[in-house]
Amino acid sequence: MFDIGETLTSDTRYWADWATWLGVPNHTMSALVGAVVAQGKDNADAIRLIRPGCDVPAEWAARQASGRDEYLDETDLYPDVRDGLQQLKDAGLWIGVAGNQNVRAGELLRGLKLPVDAVATSAEWGVAKPNTAFFDRVCEWAPGEPREILYVGDHPANDITPARAVGLRVAHIRRGPIGLLQQDSAGADWSIGSIAELAELLVAAT
Repeated sequence: MFDIGETLTSDTRYWADWATWLGVPNHTMSALVGAVVAQGKDNADAIRLIRPGCDVPAEWAARQASGRDEYLDETDLYPDVRDGLQQLKDAGLWIGVAGNQNVRAGELLRGLKLPVDAVATSAEWGVAKPNTAFFDRVCEWAPGEPREILYVGDHPANDITPARAVGLRVAHIRRGPIGLLQQDSAGADWSIGSIAELAELLVAAT
């Protein structure tokens, strides 16, 4: 089972779109995201630094109303994702995707026709990470017992810790700002640099 943002997809476009909407250079947006992540804050606080007191959900609704809604295409995937997922699929493993995303992101991911069995988002389930109820849904959704399910994500607090709390096995992927900054504190069963690396490990074990 795979997380979405900074696991399968890069957030580059996401933050570039926010930079355009807020009227700041891309590098300013990226620097502020890095700063709040380093301080252990919600990355949406980068938006509030640019617009103090900003109601981020309301601002997102304004973006949608103006036609600047969520967008994903093949270029948003990390380069190893499609081939890595296919390797896992060819090995006979059930592959799911579930992360903290809105309904539109789920629709766009399904449209990419990745070699996976199912895609779900927190908005569709009505519960978001790090709430362990999200991972209870994972256990209900995926075949097998909890210890037979591997959750792969970049965020120790949102992905690794709560997944372990409900009995899942976990792999921490070292990419994206949080995945690289907090890699030493992940506490995962495996630490990987790519989906391709995970595929090699799991295919060898099957």
